[in-house]
Amino acid sequence: MITSVFKKSTPINLILVVILMLVFFFIYQFQDLSWTKSVVSILKTLGLFLVLLASVFITNFIAKRNGLSKDSGYTVFFYFLFLLFFPSVWNNTDLIASNFFILLALRRLISLQSLKATKEKIFDASLWIFVASLFHFWSILYIILVFISVIFHVARDYRNWVLPFIAFFAVGIISGGISLVCSKDLLGYISQNAVFNFNIDYFTNNYQNIAFSIYITVALFFVVSMFASLSSKPLLLNSSFKKIIMAFFIGLLIFVISSNKSNDMLIYTIAPLSIMATSHIEVKQLQLKQELVLGVLILCSLFAFFSQL
Repeated sequence: MITSVFKKSTPINLILVVILMLVFFFIYQFQDLSWTKSVVSILKTLGLFLVLLASVFITNFIAKRNGLSKDSGYTVFFYFLFLLFFPSVWNNTDLIASNFFILLALRRLISLQSLKATKEKIFDASLWIFVASLFHFWSILYIILVFISVIFHVARDYRNWVLPFIAFFAVGIISGGISLVCSKDLLGYISQNAVFNFNIDYFTNNYQNIAFSIYITVALFFVVSMFASLSSKPLLLNSSFKKIIMAFFIGLLIFVISSNKSNDMLIYTIAPLSIMATSHIEVKQLQLKQELVLGVLILCSLFAFFSQL
């Protein structure tokens, strides 16, 4: 029953996901109504929701445009379900913005497989990653994916290796100028956030711990499934799926090393995990098995969400 709703990508199931996101977003926001006391905070809250929604549809665009999924609505639905594991991220402006720019970069890197406008795509992806790092410093690690993409597709042209450095200086000059005008300490931000913290002892209650444990277990299941099926993927798409896997592990690395650690930082893993989950569910198999996977995931995500309210 559930699989039949999202088996085909239609305006109806997309609208359903938007409505579900809106309902759960405001269920979480209505716990503290302080944001309703000014027009600015109301607009900020609505803006956060729109950026989250845009992130969902960018992920869906990446999957469909590059042949990583069939014409289904599973990607947007999985993204929504994974967001439910960490509802506190819905108030984290910096991480939402950073993840949004990383997705813009990932969109450009995945499309490199077409070998069209490669230099523009490499520059754009690098630029978006450096912009993302202004919101959360360690998202700068995604620049590794840029160089891996260059190796996969256009390693012979030395100019492709230089473009990320040009993007770095462009963002550095612009952000430096803005920090001077706005009296912001850019170097202070970098020195304060470019630190390692490998401790995972930030849980304020058992439900955060449970949500983290379930999410990691679910992620492990879909990652193993992706590795197992990678050899059967079309050769043309093989490098794209490898980049999705690498994007997931870079997101996991950001979580592991970041200071001020929280479950929210796993937001970087949600988009690649949604694409891997879609790939798993779209493999020809018994419908009962598909329904079981989706049903268990829905129950886990709902439990994680409501237990953390």
